[in-house]
Amino acid sequence: MPGYELFGAEERKEVNDVLETGILMRYGFDGPRKGIWKAKELEQEICKYFGSKHAQLVSSGTAALSTAMAALGIGKGDEVIIPTFTFVASFEAIVGVGAIPVLVDIDDTLTLDPEAVANAITSKTKAIMPVHMCGSMAQLDELRNLCDKHNLFLIEDACQAIGGKYKGEYLGTIGKVGTFSFDFVKIMTCGEGGVVLTNDAQLAEKCDQYSDHGHDHYGKDRGADLHPYLGYNYRISELHAAVGLAQIRKMDYFLELQKRNHRIIYDCLKNISGLSFRRIPDKEGDTGSFLSFFLPNAEQAKNVALALAEAGIGANPYWYDNNWHYIRKWEHLKNAAFLNRISDEQKQAMMHYANQAFPSSDAIMSRCISSAISLAWTEDQAQERGRKMAEIITQIITA
Repeated sequence: MPGYELFGAEERKEVNDVLETGILMRYGFDGPRKGIWKAKELEQEICKYFGSKHAQLVSSGTAALSTAMAALGIGKGDEVIIPTFTFVASFEAIVGVGAIPVLVDIDDTLTLDPEAVANAITSKTKAIMPVHMCGSMAQLDELRNLCDKHNLFLIEDACQAIGGKYKGEYLGTIGKVGTFSFDFVKIMTCGEGGVVLTNDAQLAEKCDQYSDHGHDHYGKDRGADLHPYLGYNYRISELHAAVGLAQIRKMDYFLELQKRNHRIIYDCLKNISGLSFRRIPDKEGDTGSFLSFFLPNAEQAKNVALALAEAGIGANPYWYDNNWHYIRKWEHLKNAAFLNRISDEQKQAMMHYANQAFPSSDAIMSRCISSAISLAWTEDQAQERGRKMAEIITQIITA
């Protein structure tokens, strides 16, 4: 990862198609666009590649989550269960639709602990949102069973795991609804963008309308569209969709390179005494975008992260100290620091986290490092990186 590492002539060709027409908007202007509909074409390609019946492109992964929850009717007073290790967009989108994020512990998969999820379900719970962090998957059988048992929606946040699979099914297509992010550092990029995937035709129609100010899109005259629902401007542009159209046609190649380089790094580290690796529910379905491993203790993990950086071996995030992805440093969430006014119920629910400890998650994340895997490495470069990493890790563990 990410797809921008292999940006080339294919992307430039698709973008130039749009520039030559001058029609940058995905809707309307039928004549001047001369048959160029990159967003429509990309939605068709996404459905074909991932096996989803419907795909609605939007402006970001955050917009995809917001659109999906709105289409599902999630709002005021509803609770959505998410992991303590995720990206801030997960709870931003939940709060944005008026609902309450309920954070629960992860386990050694770096995703939702099904037992913690089961213990967090209340009469207000409307959905469980597994976040397939760092290219791999949550324990979807267990989570799907909980959803079936309690009549809840399974919303897959697969923004970091595009192309991953679970038991032969693509991540993002297993729940009631799934989302991808196509931002600049994702496995497949549009520069900025996202998509909602679903097999439910009515839900897809609501997503289509909600993401474009509520336009029903039934006629050919955009100005005459009716508005069955209030919506927002979450549209993707034709330029961004054009980039994604070239990228999806490279997906198999991206995944092949990632898995090769992942395997090389893993082989260099696998025999280090004291080092353990993330548990992956379906190893065949892992995208290979990150190799996540655990040091014996937190001090060693932090020292390894610092030593790797000092050695010029970058892109090895120590998530425990990261303020984008782990609850420990989400002070804005814990203080309910929103510019707009939110409901008292939401505010109290979020400020509750200022005093809630997550020792199980801390014990995992404080020992975890995730090494990002580049598409641009040659096999020799991956081997050299792996050897250097092994030397540094071994030295710190045995010190």
